[in-house]
Amino acid sequence: MENHPKITVVGSINMDLVTLTDKLPEMGETITGKQFKMNPGGKGANQAVAAARLGAQVKIIGCVGRDSFGENLLQHLQSEGIDVSNVEPVTDSTGTALITVYNNDNNIIVVPGANNHVTASFVETKRDIIADSDILILQLEIPLEGVQKAVEVAKENNVTVILNPAPITELPAGLIEQIDYLTPNEHEHSLLIKGMNEQQIKEKVIVTKGSRGVSLYKGDEEITIPSFRVNAIDTTGAGDSFNGGLAVALGRGLSLPDACKFGNAAAALSTLKLGAQTGMPGKEEVETMIKIAEKMKKHMK
Repeated sequence: MENHPKITVVGSINMDLVTLTDKLPEMGETITGKQFKMNPGGKGANQAVAAARLGAQVKIIGCVGRDSFGENLLQHLQSEGIDVSNVEPVTDSTGTALITVYNNDNNIIVVPGANNHVTASFVETKRDIIADSDILILQLEIPLEGVQKAVEVAKENNVTVILNPAPITELPAGLIEQIDYLTPNEHEHSLLIKGMNEQQIKEKVIVTKGSRGVSLYKGDEEITIPSFRVNAIDTTGAGDSFNGGLAVALGRGLSLPDACKFGNAAAALSTLKLGAQTGMPGKEEVETMIKIAEKMKKHMK
């Protein structure tokens, strides 16, 4: 019987408003852009979609506005097979990210809006949902008090906790102590470890390094789980795909190195299409990529 781990995501749900332009306007200037797109986003929603496509039973806890963006995002998440019954509409606007893409770079203004309502008291009302999970995934695009409450409930009920510490902020020592796995990128890692002792770093931290894979500790030895080589088109959402893949694999009982390999494959495949959620792969695609890579490795020996 196939294992479909129960994963709960407590996190952000945004609409990404993307403008492509040949130049950036000066202050007070109006210019004509090349293209405009609206894409579902928010790190919480991204990681929920990643886990759902990889075969998990996914529930998301969060808030959206009573507006068309909120309605559209909920419909989209439901179409991905995600349980949105614990996403509540609030009077604030749905979270948005205003993204201007220029010359292969971008600048972003994030307006959290409804995501700011995912407070400790709100999360407390979802206690039973968290308690019934195999894995809890969190990020830092909601209030820190909401993150802390979710972790507290998870640990009271022996639920494994993954925190993707983005955007990076200083974390209380007591919170770090309760988290099972922290998944920073290299920039976040350098800031995160300032508040951690050596034992915590070795036990909890998995550093994502893009095309150079991920690093973690096996006992006292730092090891690298290599990435899968692909011709990447868009790396947006690759980290979220990794976190979704890591959670699903751990929920299925894989070892940490094997779970990281599964996450790496999911991340690599997600870069082959434009958009954060658009290119997130299914379970069969990930397993096929791992099998092909292992066959090639055997032939090279």
